[in-house]
Amino acid sequence: MINGMHAILYSQDADATRDALRQVLGTRSVDAGDGWLTFALPPAEIAVHPADEGGRAELYLMCDVAATVTALQAKGFEAARPVSDQGWGLLTAITLPGGVELGLYQPRHPTALPSP
Repeated sequence: MINGMHAILYSQDADATRDALRQVLGTRSVDAGDGWLTFALPPAEIAVHPADEGGRAELYLMCDVAATVTALQAKGFEAARPVSDQGWGLLTAITLPGGVELGLYQPRHPTALPSP
């Protein structure tokens, strides 16, 4: 039985990326050994979209995009690109140390997440 999801970010500066995630997520973390931090995440959902060829995976944190970007910019993070309105939601990303882009997504459609 599936009891959770584990996502991995690959970074050219893993320590700096871990430090940044600590600030971005503000959640509990555990040291899995030798400083390899694993962070708790809020509830998650997974969707499957059609692809013309091959496949890929993308990672987005669901949030109020404008408020989150403003809060993260106050902490020194930069948006990787302007917010785009896709109709079904708002998208942007922030750049983490080590060259990792972390997507930010504000859905405008029903989600599978439980109500707060």
